[in-house]
Amino acid sequence: MAIEITEDCINCGACEPECPNEAIKEGNEIYEIDPNLCSECVGFYDVIPCQGVCPVECCVPDPNHTESEETLINRTLKLHPDDEELRRKVEANDFPSRFRV
Repeated sequence: MAIEITEDCINCGACEPECPNEAIKEGNEIYEIDPNLCSECVGFYDVIPCQGVCPVECCVPDPNHTESEETLINRTLKLHPDDEELRRKVEANDFPSRFRV
């Protein structure tokens, strides 16, 4: 499931630098998350960092983009093809994921 930013966004930008996939961009009025780039940080963190830094808690699961851990880790690998450490962790099935907490 991708994360979405709700209309409650105050456009502070705290979330943008937290995204390892550069899925978060400033929109016209609020920040937006590209669901095709969002992997819920599977492979990088066992939490979703944009949620943790948002002062108004507007980074929430997008019910229109529900995805499995397998789909999300495959997206992460596709977005970071040269990350050998990530690849090793995935091959060992020892990567961070909110699904494993």
